[in-house]
Amino acid sequence: MVRNNPEPALLAIRKAVRADADAAWEIRRAAVMSECAAAYPLDQLEQWTGGTASRAFADAVEERFLVATIGDQVAGTGMIDLATGKIDAIFVHPAYMKRGIGTAMMRHLETLALSHGLQELKLDSTLNAAPFYRSLGFEGDEITPYRSPRGLTMDCVPMTKRLHG
Repeated sequence: MVRNNPEPALLAIRKAVRADADAAWEIRRAAVMSECAAAYPLDQLEQWTGGTASRAFADAVEERFLVATIGDQVAGTGMIDLATGKIDAIFVHPAYMKRGIGTAMMRHLETLALSHGLQELKLDSTLNAAPFYRSLGFEGDEITPYRSPRGLTMDCVPMTKRLHG
């Protein structure tokens, strides 16, 4: 039987593969340009997101990233260093925002952290994303300079969350 109204595609989170690098780069660029524009100067955002995905970025995606998918579309990214509890690269493409994808990714990373015995998560939030992380139990208010892997220095909010298994 063919349905006239098929079920919407379900959210899934999986380990990224190298072929996801271009999508991850585009998601990062689109999310930053869409959501950070009120918090940072445009030239700083262009420095942060300019260019194309490098081999080093593709290596990082393949080695450390997770991706959130809706059907066969990569909609978001995230990663965690399970040795340190450091979370990074939490981005959702603007076309998929406000659907719980960022929250689902964060909960998935928290579950991974707990399964590896971590007691604390850490991240450096953009100024605009700090309220989102606070809604998930992260704490931190101090604005400090953050130096990105690309050499850009920008204001961020270091945040932590104590985990309770």
